[in-house]
Amino acid sequence: MKVEQLYTGCLAEAAYYIESEGEAVIIDPLREVAPYIERAERDGAKIKYVLETHFHADFVSGHLDLAKKTGAKIVYGPTAKPNFEAYIAQDGEELPVGKVKIRVLHTPGHTMESSCFLLLDKDGKEVAVFTGDTLFIGDVGRPDLAVKSDLTREDLAGYLYDSLRSKIMTLPDDVRVYPGHGAGSACGKKMAKETVSTIGQQKQLNYALRADMTREEFIREVTTGLVEPPQYFPKNAVLNRMGYESIDEVLQRGVRPLSVEEFVAVAEVENALILDTRSEQEFVKGYIPGAVFIGLDGQFASWVGTLIPDLQQPILLVCPAGREEEAVTRLARVGYDNALGYLKGGFAAWQAAGKDIDSLESISAETFVSRMKAPNAVVLDVRRRSEYETEHVIGAQNFPLDFINKNMAELRQDVQYLVHCAGGYRSVIAISILKNRGFDNMVNVEGGFKAIKATGKVALSEYREQITEL
Repeated sequence: MKVEQLYTGCLAEAAYYIESEGEAVIIDPLREVAPYIERAERDGAKIKYVLETHFHADFVSGHLDLAKKTGAKIVYGPTAKPNFEAYIAQDGEELPVGKVKIRVLHTPGHTMESSCFLLLDKDGKEVAVFTGDTLFIGDVGRPDLAVKSDLTREDLAGYLYDSLRSKIMTLPDDVRVYPGHGAGSACGKKMAKETVSTIGQQKQLNYALRADMTREEFIREVTTGLVEPPQYFPKNAVLNRMGYESIDEVLQRGVRPLSVEEFVAVAEVENALILDTRSEQEFVKGYIPGAVFIGLDGQFASWVGTLIPDLQQPILLVCPAGREEEAVTRLARVGYDNALGYLKGGFAAWQAAGKDIDSLESISAETFVSRMKAPNAVVLDVRRRSEYETEHVIGAQNFPLDFINKNMAELRQDVQYLVHCAGGYRSVIAISILKNRGFDNMVNVEGGFKAIKATGKVALSEYREQITEL
C-alpha cells in the first residue's frame, strides 16, 4: 500500500494518491490531471476511483477530465447531486482498492455533502483519514461556503460539531489525519503549517476538538472572525457540481504565442484584460499601459480569483519566459478558462516594438519615512484587517486588497497615497488596479511593512497577538 500527499503551495491544497496491488485512487485532484496519470503509470497501476470530499469552492477539481481519461469512477458521499455521472456512496460504505478498503464517512458541516475517507489496511485496521475541508491541522472548515443552502452558518457549524464528534474524534488516536488544505488557504482560519497529523495530536492541539467544548461554544468559536469569502468561491463550487470545459481545450486556447500586433488586436477586439505575471520589481520599472499585475511567484491563482470578478473575462498574458503554460494552468485551477494567448517575447518584445510604456513610482522604506510627513500624503496599508490590527504604522489607513473593488469609493483623488503591504507583492497589485481606475497619485513602498519596521524610524501601534480573520 502506498499513500502520497501531492501538495500545491500556491493554493495550499493537498490531493492524495493511494495504491494497492495495481489499483489506485486519487482524492481531490487539481484541474490538470497529467501528473496523477503519470504517477499511476509509474506503479503500473490503474486509477479506479476519483474521490471527491465535497464540491470544492477554492479550486476547480480535475475529477471530470481524470475520469474521462482513465475510466475511473467519480465518487461522492451521501446527499451530493452532481450534474454528471458519479457514484453516490452510502455512509459507512467500503470501496475495495487492491488489498485495502476505503470507508466513506459522511461528515456534513463545511458543506452538507462533505465526506471523509477512512483508509483500512488489509487486516481492516484504520490507518488514515482523508478529511477534505472537515478537519484541518489545527482547525476545522469554515461553515459558510455551502452553495444554495437554506441553512445558516450557525446551522452548518452545528452539523460540523456533530460530525467531528461522532465520526472523527471516535477514531483511534494513531490514525493519521490528511487534510485537504494547509496554512494559507481561505477555507479555515487557524491552520497549522504542518500538513499531516494524527487524531490523538489533534485532540490535544486543535481548539475545535476540545473534549469539554459544548456545541454552543463550538458554533460561537468557529463562526467568529469570518468575513465574506473571496468572490470566486461560490462560482468554483458551481463549476465543480455542474461541469466545465476540458483542461486540454483551455491550454490549447491559452498557450498561444501572439506577436505584438496580434496581441494589440486581440486586446481591442475581445476587450481583454492584460495580466502581467512577472515579478513586482520588473513591473514597477515598466509595463504595458492598462495592465494589471498579479505575479506568478505569489499566490497567483487565489489573487486572480479574488480580484477579477468575471470567470469568463478574456485574458492576455505577459509572462516570464517559459512560464506561459504554468500561467494558463494556474488560471484554470480557479476557473478562469478564457486566456486567449500570451505576448511572444514578453515585455522585451513590447519595448522593442517601440510601444508606449507605463511605470510606477516606487520608493525605499527610508524615503517613505520622510515622504509620509508631507501634508497631502496618506499611508495606505493594503494588508488584511487582521495583519493591520496586529501592528501598523500609526495613522495609516487600512484598505485590504481583498476588498479593493468594493471599497474604492473610500479613496480620494486629491492626496498622495504611499502604499504598502507586508513585503511588496500586494501593494503593486493594488496600485496597478487603482491606476486603471484613475488614481494616478500612488507610490509603492518597496519591502512593505517589514522594511518600514526595520528602519526603526516610524511610530507603530503596539504589537498584539495575531487576530484570526477569514
